Amino acid sequence: MKNQPENNVDKYIANAPEEIQVILKDLRSIIQNVAPKATERTDYFQMPGYSHDQYKYYNGMFVWFSFKNNFVRLHVLPQAIEKYKRELKDYKLTKSIISFKIDQKLPRLLIKKLVKESGGVIRDLSK
Repeated sequence: MKNQPENNVDKYIANAPEEIQVILKDLRSIIQNVAPKATERTDYFQMPGYSHDQYKYYNGMFVWFSFKNNFVRLHVLPQAIEKYKRELKDYKLTKSIISFKIDQKLPRLLIKKLVKESGGVIRDLSK
């Protein structure tokens, strides 16, 4: 039997400040909706992430989420940020992280696009 990756996502969310927990749960839900067959895990980068056996980058990982200070962050592959750079102009960015202020509503449609572009539906993983 193949070893299952560590999954402490509930614990990660529970350790966040209360006002951030709700946002993290929403972000988790968006990712799971886009990539329902992905494996949820925390063993890679020690933050919630999603992988699939068909995806060979970062041990199958294609998206993560985290929180830092007053931001909830979505970690995606650099090509996703590059593709949607125009739509992301109002957000704090790094090469692979989009930071959303906790006092603003999450851009659900944009997050779905970013997850898909990062590999969330690689070879139609959503089916």
